[in-house]
Amino acid sequence: MKEIKAVIRPNKLAALREALIVMPGFPGMTVSKVEGCSAPQRHVAAKVRVKDELTDYSPKVRIEIVAPDDVAEQLFQRISEVAQTGHYGDGLVWITPVERAAFIFKTTPGPE
Repeated sequence: MKEIKAVIRPNKLAALREALIVMPGFPGMTVSKVEGCSAPQRHVAAKVRVKDELTDYSPKVRIEIVAPDDVAEQLFQRISEVAQTGHYGDGLVWITPVERAAFIFKTTPGPE
């Protein structure tokens, strides 16, 4: 099992959702609103102060997906393709191993 996480621009969420739900083996996802800033050396103009850049957070969306190994790379590629605009600040996507995961649900009738 793998966990695929991504931080993307909010305006890319609808397109990403549409692209993922049609993929065979898509297990679903968790979406959270987050804020962040990138490292200042990546794209700060010479006149912009580092302090201003580090406190200038922009809204993002965080996606979390736990998927079988054989689906994880496809999800990673799809997220990378759909979420990019070609500009700084598009986000980040990464994969980490998951030792164990299980759905939580009631399987047999019984006392509540």
